[in-house]
Amino acid sequence: MLEVSLSHRFGGREGFRLDAGFTAPAPGVTAIFGPSGCGKSTLLLAVAGLLRPDEGRVALDGAVLLDSASGVAVPPERRRCGVVFQDARLFPHLSVETNLRYGARRAPQDATGPEFGEVVELLGIGALLGRRPGALSGGERQRVALGRALLSRPRLLLMDEPLAALDAPRRAEVLPFLARVRDRFRLPMLLVTHALDEVDRLADHLVLMEAGRVLAAGTVEALSARTDLPLLVGRRDAGAALACRVLGHEPARELTRLGFAGGELRVPLRAGVAGEAIRVRVRARDVSVALEEPRGLSVQNVLPATLLSVEAAGPHEAMLRLAVGEAVLLSRVTRDAVRRLGLRPGLPVWALVKSAAFGPDGEGG
Repeated sequence: MLEVSLSHRFGGREGFRLDAGFTAPAPGVTAIFGPSGCGKSTLLLAVAGLLRPDEGRVALDGAVLLDSASGVAVPPERRRCGVVFQDARLFPHLSVETNLRYGARRAPQDATGPEFGEVVELLGIGALLGRRPGALSGGERQRVALGRALLSRPRLLLMDEPLAALDAPRRAEVLPFLARVRDRFRLPMLLVTHALDEVDRLADHLVLMEAGRVLAAGTVEALSARTDLPLLVGRRDAGAALACRVLGHEPARELTRLGFAGGELRVPLRAGVAGEAIRVRVRARDVSVALEEPRGLSVQNVLPATLLSVEAAGPHEAMLRLAVGEAVLLSRVTRDAVRRLGLRPGLPVWALVKSAAFGPDGEGG
């Protein structure tokens, strides 16, 4: 388990104050999510030992890295944290191979971890070894930076918005490699991000931050279904993240069937073998409700549900929480629809979700 409790003030009494604490399972990926300036990167630097907080405690699986109360502050080089920054920070005068081997030289002699060839193969950077960073694309530089961090054989991998500086194609290029690292090495990882698609694709645990404080922490699925967290529910891409498994494919219909705790979803045909675990986000704006089971629709997913709550979501909209079996979906509707249909807690309804609302890889589109 990773334990973090930090307090630090910048700029005197009126300055920014970080006062954040959480625990997270290890191994696994914990996403630190929030708007710019909320203290995400500051928290990561303190965990790495690159910032000495006024007060705090950081421990990983019982090993104390920082405890200001007892005077413990393990130096950064001995914390064995691999750090990947937004701007890669490769040595420009060294080749890719030399940059990677620099990471390997930082690994303790008795540390176990991935070998050079394994990292090169996993990240698909074999053809880049002779180049220098200036001759790489942004996505290639981030893969090399990730490889250098892995070759230091860290106990904890810290990633500070590693995809934020990339355009959409490059982000799409790098995301699968981050998922490979997660699945292959099962390292404890902290991922600072403000992108929900990165959370959905990579994270097991989610920590929400705002103005230097932790608002909530828990599984991605649990937090995404809450309507008391404006940081999430106020977004236009708000929606419930569902843990699913591939049930099978229907190539003739160009659809894939996914099983979740509330039944089945049909999404555009995607790769994947039966039984594979995936997560999809069902955006609230893509969920409609009906009082009677509709027929003759193009909508593929018509699910029986019970309305749990109706809450305001802006000046003209409302957010519905729907129980679909053991799962919860969110639906964003107009307040007029609430009045017109007489929507109230306890009412049985039908939840309608278009298959086209999902991207081609099965994630919320």
